Amino acid sequence: MKNILQKYIIIICGFIIVGIGFAFTLKANVGVGAWDALSASLNSLTKIEVGTLGIILNIACVFGQIVILRKDFKWIQILQIPLSVLLGIVINFVLYDILIFPFDSFIGGIIMYIVFTEVCVIGVALIMVLDEVTFALEGFCDALTRIIPFPFHVIRQFADILSFVVIVILTISTNIPWSIGIGTIIGMIIFGPSLGMFMKLFQKIFIKDISI
Repeated sequence: MKNILQKYIIIICGFIIVGIGFAFTLKANVGVGAWDALSASLNSLTKIEVGTLGIILNIACVFGQIVILRKDFKWIQILQIPLSVLLGIVINFVLYDILIFPFDSFIGGIIMYIVFTEVCVIGVALIMVLDEVTFALEGFCDALTRIIPFPFHVIRQFADILSFVVIVILTISTNIPWSIGIGTIIGMIIFGPSLGMFMKLFQKIFIKDISI
């Protein structure tokens, strides 16, 4: 029981870390990943806070999983909903209540983006190593493998491509600011290798300390 409690405390901390890191990468204003950039573009269009839009999109992904998987849906994954709400609240709080200072340095933005992408990676690695609750988008893409004859990584990549296409259409048709940029490319380069490094590190720590 103690180990289960420890796991979920760490998972909650992981989502909080991801929310903090994501808010800073948005503040850097050099572009973010395609799926995350979709929330930023919708924010420019609707003026709804980014974290709130993230909550809506993530909950939609959870319901998508339920519709596709039906009786095979693992109900522990319903925790994706409160965790997505927590993530959105953290993003909104950090972005709109803490990061209220003006910031328009391009070089400083790149440095901020790289540093806080690594912060996001730490949070994601914590959650993935514990393997209890997944992120909503990844859960939805995994569910789609049941009905679409493609592996998970292909469907997940298609989700980013689709997000990118929607962002381009919205930006061109409505003249909102671009939410993709050099940071999008940097993230593609550093996120995967960093995630692998931190996952290996955390696996060693958790196996030793909390016997996952």
